[in-house]
Amino acid sequence: MVILAAEGGWLNYPGLEAWKFVNLAIFIGVGIYILRHRINQVLLARRDIIRQELETAKNEREQALARVAEAESLLARLDDDVRRLQEQARQEAAAERQRLAASTQRELEKLKQQAQREIETADKVARKELRQYLAQRSVELARESVRNQMRPEDDTQLIAQNIGELRRSTV
Repeated sequence: MVILAAEGGWLNYPGLEAWKFVNLAIFIGVGIYILRHRINQVLLARRDIIRQELETAKNEREQALARVAEAESLLARLDDDVRRLQEQARQEAAAERQRLAASTQRELEKLKQQAQREIETADKVARKELRQYLAQRSVELARESVRNQMRPEDDTQLIAQNIGELRRSTV
């Protein structure tokens, strides 16, 4: 810059004349004076819009943080709920196993009692059949024994007795 000033001044350097800067300053000053009220209104309106957007963003952020806190709370409760449900399922499974074991034990007891009754019934039937068979066999053996030991005279005498009894009963 010193070189420019020494050669004739930097104010007259081609393309950097001072009058252009002065002209620009006057133009900007008049523009600001004329548009000052309008620029002020626009800037105030823009400030209000930005303030509202900031407040809206702040509210939305607070709501989002509240939702996040609620979600974290739900997740924390979810873990507790899952543990509680798992414990409840274990207890229900244990109770169901006990109920099934008790039911199975009752069924086994019923089957044992029924088998015992069937055995007792079969025993009674077998004893009855055995008694009948023995009685029948005893009668058969007695008949054979009587037939083998009976003589023709004894037979004649028995027939005579039976005829005498028949005559008495008819009279």
